[in-house]
Parts: sequence; C-alpha cells; structure tokens
Amino acid sequence: MQSRSNGAPRRRSPFVAAFLSLLFPGLGHAYAGANQRALAFAALPILLLALAAGVVARVELRTLAVNLLLPGVLQGVFVANLIALVYRLVAIIDAWRVTAYLNAWYATGGRFDDRRGRPRLAFNPLSFAGLLAVILVMAGGHVAVARYDVLAMNTLGCIFLDPNAECQGASPSPDPSGSEEPIESDEPEPTVSLPPEGSALPNASIPPWNGTERLNILLIGADEQRGGHNTDTLIVLSVDPVTKQVAMFSLPRDTVDVPIPASAPNARRLFGSVYRGKINSFFINTRHRTDLFPGTAQTRGYNGIKALLGELYHIDIKYFVEVNFDGFTKIVDAFGGITVNVQVPVADNRFPGANGTLRRIYIPVGVQHMNGAQALVYARSRYSSNDYERGQRQQRVLLSLRQSVDIATILPRINVLAAALSEAVRTDIPQELVPQLLSLAESVDTKSLRSYVFAPPRYGTEGTRAGAGFIIVPNISRIRAAVAEAFTVDPEFEARRQALAAEEGTVWVLNASGETGQASRLAAYLDYVGMTVSAPNQPADPPSLSGTRITAYNGAETKMPVTVKTLEELLGVTVVTATDPTARADIVVTIGRTTPDLTPPPAP
Repeated sequence: MQSRSNGAPRRRSPFVAAFLSLLFPGLGHAYAGANQRALAFAALPILLLALAAGVVARVELRTLAVNLLLPGVLQGVFVANLIALVYRLVAIIDAWRVTAYLNAWYATGGRFDDRRGRPRLAFNPLSFAGLLAVILVMAGGHVAVARYDVLAMNTLGCIFLDPNAECQGASPSPDPSGSEEPIESDEPEPTVSLPPEGSALPNASIPPWNGTERLNILLIGADEQRGGHNTDTLIVLSVDPVTKQVAMFSLPRDTVDVPIPASAPNARRLFGSVYRGKINSFFINTRHRTDLFPGTAQTRGYNGIKALLGELYHIDIKYFVEVNFDGFTKIVDAFGGITVNVQVPVADNRFPGANGTLRRIYIPVGVQHMNGAQALVYARSRYSSNDYERGQRQQRVLLSLRQSVDIATILPRINVLAAALSEAVRTDIPQELVPQLLSLAESVDTKSLRSYVFAPPRYGTEGTRAGAGFIIVPNISRIRAAVAEAFTVDPEFEARRQALAAEEGTVWVLNASGETGQASRLAAYLDYVGMTVSAPNQPADPPSLSGTRITAYNGAETKMPVTVKTLEELLGVTVVTATDPTARADIVVTIGRTTPDLTPPPAP
C-alpha cells in the first residue's frame, strides 16, 4: 500500500483503472498507484506470454494451429479460457475498487478514523456503469473464444465419428449467386436381395499407420437419395511418405464383379467370390449387416468397401474420408469457391435438374472460378463424356480444392464451413494422427501426381446386365499391375499411357512379315504403352510387306491424335488415312519384314 499522503489533492478514475486492466492485468493497479498489486497481477500473464513467445519462436504457426486438432487440446483451451476469464474479471474489479479506495484515502489525507474502520466508498452510478461495460467487453471476447472452441470440438466430433457429437448440420441457405442447388441422381439406388443376418462380428481396431509404409486412404463422394447412400465417387489416394510421391486411383461407379477378400468369409458366402452388383451399392448392402465386416454401426459399411477395394488393388487401405455431394457444395462455397483448369469442355444435355427434370449444361475450356454447385456439376456430368474424363475431372476438383484454401477467405465464413463439415465429412482417421498427415500432405509433390482412372477400354469392358443396366467388368490383372507399379513407372510414360487409354481407340495388328508371333508381340507392347490392341487371326492385305503400314479409318487421325503420334514415333512411319464404313478397327497396323520387334517388359 502507498505511504501516507501529505494531504495533496489526488483523484484517479476507477473506470480508467478498470479499462487499463482490460488491456492487461495490473495496468489499472499501476495507474492507481498500487504498484505491488500491479506486479502481482501482471506476473503470471507476463510469464505465460514469455512462454508462448518462446514456443512460437521455435514452432511454426501452422504447426501450432494443426495441433489444435489433437484430442484434448481443444478441451484444454476451453478450461484455460475459463480460467483466464475469472482471472481477468478479478483483476478488473480489484483495480476499480482499489482506485476508488485510494481516492477516498487520499481525500482524508490518509487519516481514517480507526474507531469507524474504513470509510464506505461513495457509490458512483456512472463509474459503476463503466465497470460493467468493461466487464461485458472482456467477457464477450472469452465467450466468443468458448463458442468457437465448442464449435470446433463438435465439428471434429462429427467428422471423427464421435457418437456424442451433434451432427445435424446447418439448414440450406439461399445461394446469393442464384445458381442451382445440387440435384439428386436420376438413376435408382442399386440394391440386392439379402438373406437373414448371421452372428455379429466383433469390432476390430485398425492397426495404426507407422509413418513409413505406403499410406492408402479411400476418398468417397456419396449421393444421398430417397434415404439411400450411393458411393458414386471412389478414389484411393496413395502416398509414399519416403519418396513423397502420390497417386490417385479412381474406379467408376458402374464397376461390377469386384473380388471379395478371403478374409471376409461371411461376405463370400453371401455374395460369392465377387460382388456382382455395382460397386456404388456395396456400402448400402453391407453397412447394416453385423455379420459381414467388423466395426461399429458407423464404420462397418466403410470397412467393407475398404476391404473390397483393397482386394481389387492388392493394397491395404488404412482409412476413409467421405464427403456427401450436398455438403460438398457448401464446403466449396465456404472456401470462397475453387479455381479449376478446365482442359476439356463439358457439354451435357441430360444433367439432372430440379424435380427430376433434365437440363443442359456447358462448361468451356480454360481457367475458371467455380462456386460449389458449379464444381459439383463439373465433377459429376457423365452423359457427354467417358469414365476416364469424369474420373480425371473429379481428381482435378480435389486438387483444386486443396490449392484454394485461403485463411482470409475462410475466417468470415467459419460458421458456415463448420456446419458444412459437420454435416458432410466423415472419417475414421485417428484424430491424433491428423497433424502428421497434414504435415505429410504439405510435403508431397502434387505436380508429379500419378493419376489413374480404371475405366474401359484399357481397364475394363462395357456391357449391360439384366436388372443393372449399364455395367463395367474390370480387367483385374491390369488394374493390379497399374497399382503395383504406380511409384516405379516413369511419370511421363504413365501420363502418355493414360492419355492413350482415354482416347478409347481400337487398334489391330496384322502380320505381313512372314514371321509367326511378331504381330502378337507388337500388340502386347502397344497394350503395355496404353492402347487397346488386338492381333486378330486374319490375313493381311497384302500378305507380304517389306516395311510397316499404319492406316487410320474414318477420321481416327483426328479423334485419336495421341494414338496416331505414338504409333508414328514407335514404328517410324507416317499414318495414311482411309474411309471404310465396314472397318472394325479405328487404326490397323500391318507389320512387315523390317518392322521393329517390340516386346513389353516382364510383368511385375
């Protein structure tokens, strides 16, 4: 306490003292002249600030922010925020009272009447109102922190499948741009008739990723319709944490006859050795069956589809991340939209519109900024393009979303983003592993991304099946070979192979060399580089040829420029064109005696 005054007039404003303590505990006491109390209140915050400064100096802010995702950290932030609220409240009120007391003490010249004790401080309504205002301002900041902390905990709880989280999500709000909302699929939900359920399998925990082995994560785009849950987009993201290489494997939703793993004997007894339904219906036909795959009510269906795709690719798919299409549009809008390089124009006269109607869409070539509804249309349009293009567009949207994250844009929309995430995103990735995975995501080189779309004709055969309509039967051996060599094949070679497959050209190789088996060897090599090739057992015209002849029929040279260029480079001749409505192949290669004897490398 101060030494006795000599009676000189002195008066300090209690409101100013309270306001200064709002800025920093102890400042109000120093203003009042209670220096020892000022030091006592300021010591703890100063020590904590020094500790925080030391941590920030040693750790990147991004790392600190990511660590908020660790279990218990947000709870700790909530408790620390509550303690800070009480501490600052005490400091503010004490500074206000001490200032009022010292004013009274100085007003009496430091001579209190010992018989009556301390004088009763005069009540000043204006000063008290100022104190309340300061307290409200201070409390408002802590309430905001608590609110966002609870919002973050609930959002993370929904994403990471916490059964106690409230995950209803936000109701849809009007789109200020006036664009249409996402539309349900125009195709019925595929289901199969299942026999009664058997004995439940126990829940099994997933062995944690060790940080060094190849990490495979299943990315799911789900279409909610009539109470169903079609997994229409299935992309496996595969990352090599040592070389920082990354590959993406897309499987069309109409794929059938996917092998069921031997590790799921009950599923094999139920469905057979392969799942004859479309792959996008496997989730809805297994998620409520406790006898097929281990897991909880929330994870069982996802464990089943991870096991199914893991068997197809011959890899261990560790985790999944799912986003439903309706929530996807809200997430993209919360990010402020995404910028996409549209490499092939999209024209679709049958895109599903409102109330089951069809509408026409057109997306021109070029770099474009899209809102959520536009990005969904770009990713999902299917009737004017093949499955290769659709899979590539979906992968391109994912990469664009990753590259479009802007904190300054997100912060004003944090409530909308949190609601969209809690409604739309689900994952079984352990929460404590997220910082490590985000760090890995920052280190990988997406420019050297290997992109695979397992669509016909290279990776499957199109057809129809009673009760299912259009189907794709996969070429399992070719798919497994592509996955196995994804990180060993030359990126430029693989990019060329994917471009050749995307053109969907049909190539025949005919033998006019006089050497048995040469046509089959060349066909195998062209198949290896990415073409759809066969060597039919039919005579060449002419039957004997010295050099090589390549004939492109009915405009194939225009529709399949990559195929034509590759053949010309490999065989050293120029393609000739011809028109023949009866031609059964787009391009015919007739080999002669001097044609290079090309053979593919041994299978991995």
